Amino acid sequence: MFTKQKTIIRDLGNGLIMRRSSPADADALSAFNGMIHGEDEADNKRLVAWTRDLLTRPHPTLHADDFIIVEESSIGRIVSSLNLIPQIWSYEGIEFGVGRPELVGTLPEYRGKGLVRMQFDEIHKWCIERGLIVQAITGIPYFYRQFGYEMAIDFVGRRHGYKSHVPTLKEGETERYLVRPAVETDLPFIASVYDLAVQRHMVRCVRTQEIFKYELLEQSPEAVHYFITRVIEDASGEAVGYVQHSDYLGGVNLTAVWYELKQGISWLDVTPSVIRYLWTKGQEYAKRDGKECTSFGFMGGAHHPVYQVMGDDLPYVHKPYAYFIRVAELTSFIRHIAPALEKRLASSIAPGYSGELKFNFYKYGMHLLFEKGRLALVEDWRPSPDEWGNVAFPDLTFLQVLFGYRSFAELHQSFADCWWHSEEDRALIDILFPKKLSDVFPMA
Repeated sequence: MFTKQKTIIRDLGNGLIMRRSSPADADALSAFNGMIHGEDEADNKRLVAWTRDLLTRPHPTLHADDFIIVEESSIGRIVSSLNLIPQIWSYEGIEFGVGRPELVGTLPEYRGKGLVRMQFDEIHKWCIERGLIVQAITGIPYFYRQFGYEMAIDFVGRRHGYKSHVPTLKEGETERYLVRPAVETDLPFIASVYDLAVQRHMVRCVRTQEIFKYELLEQSPEAVHYFITRVIEDASGEAVGYVQHSDYLGGVNLTAVWYELKQGISWLDVTPSVIRYLWTKGQEYAKRDGKECTSFGFMGGAHHPVYQVMGDDLPYVHKPYAYFIRVAELTSFIRHIAPALEKRLASSIAPGYSGELKFNFYKYGMHLLFEKGRLALVEDWRPSPDEWGNVAFPDLTFLQVLFGYRSFAELHQSFADCWWHSEEDRALIDILFPKKLSDVFPMA
């Protein structure tokens, strides 16, 4: 039995207090999140289970007091809440701390009163204290722009096929690859395959064996972000890859949220067996739940090897949405990733470059000075009528090129006030901040 101990952050007036959570909030907060975020009864139960996991089970990065709760002080009714899930991502292999706000919700009668803004102000302070220099969140269009976020990294993206696209075994042919449940001793292998796979991506989530263990053994199977983990083996019993999927249908589809193979294994050889597995498993879930499964899919982002294998046999394309990204101290982040920028220069048409770039963000700016290919200085700078700088990005659009989400040319096409002074400036931006693939599978 948990004893309820309230850590008050501050009194908000009008009978409301903002405080930190504790395990004693598990029942009330789970019910709140299920009610606010659940789309149906089954979804409600999964959100309840996820919230309860976060508050009552050991988590690799989140603590039981990492939710904020706004409640009516007289009766303790929760009216608004969110949490912060710390994690490590990397940029071209350079690791950095990320704070992921999640489960952001408010009762309808309390919306429009600034409660979410006050909570975001608080968790942004937590991020500073913990060295989480970037924040990332998914969510409804526009909303998080109000708090300094910009859509700047691909999120999800998937492709689906149908029954006619399931490869069939020839008469007398047996499966060359089998899919079995993963066990704890598989974790080093799974982590190694994951580490190899994410080298395709500029920005990726760092997932340790501890995280894989939590997801395999510690999470409640009823939680919304719980995924079945399966190891793929060849006929000799050697592990060649792994696949993850939910234990229920998404509409009429069973989608692999992760499918990867170790180096030296042919995607052409293994993929037909994996598709047959997904199709069969989808039919099992449909029969169990009284539903219909008409398609299978892969959540591989914008590009993935399985898309190359299947081509037109994955005809339904769901283009990626986007993560909202916040970088409060842009100059600090640029200093942090300086080795990546210097490496890009060294392998470009401008090795050993010396010169400067002044970025005009209209309300403020940033100055970069390069000396013989090294980033010698990064500092805040303010544009003026007499000095407009070398390049300009309105609002937070620079984050889109910083994280490879859009090219400089694409931004210029969309925003007339995104410009460059000279062709050398344009070339340097293209070198330093190229459009590149990212597909982040975050810590939940």
